[in-house]
Amino acid sequence: MALLDRLFRRSADPKDALLPLYQAVVARARAPHWYLDGGVPDTLDGRFDMVALVISQLLLRLEDSPDHAREAVWLTEIFVDDMDGQMRQIGFGDMVVGKQIGRIMSALGGRLGAYRDAGDDRTALEAALVRNVWRGDAPDPAALAHVADAALALRAALAAVPVATLLASTELVSGA
Repeated sequence: MALLDRLFRRSADPKDALLPLYQAVVARARAPHWYLDGGVPDTLDGRFDMVALVISQLLLRLEDSPDHAREAVWLTEIFVDDMDGQMRQIGFGDMVVGKQIGRIMSALGGRLGAYRDAGDDRTALEAALVRNVWRGDAPDPAALAHVADAALALRAALAAVPVATLLASTELVSGA
């Protein structure tokens, strides 16, 4: 049996080590407070928007550490694989999935740019959130404030943790 194991064993994918961190991103994005207190629509689009917001904050943190550019690429690939699987699970066909993945990557890139440009500027972040999460229809001010506060807290918490610690983590950050 050892011979067969060696012959057919798949080499370890280095991305696999980041799966727990990606799962923590998704868990953070699915936290009820975004949808209840933040008024984010609990729809496919709303859930995508929250995953995109949370992973954007993590990817922006990784940008601060050029030595970890490879891990940022791998996290993005895991995100794409997850979105591909999610679309197939709900019944999208091969022809549609490819086009949708292109749109998803464009959307993630746009959000990364908007959240990068906003930085810690609350006004700019709120404008980016209205554009990206609520598609231009400003929510209740308290809901917008909640999402902006949570995004800024996440950004600050990520900045306080060494990148190597983040990458080895099974939770995104505690307390944010």
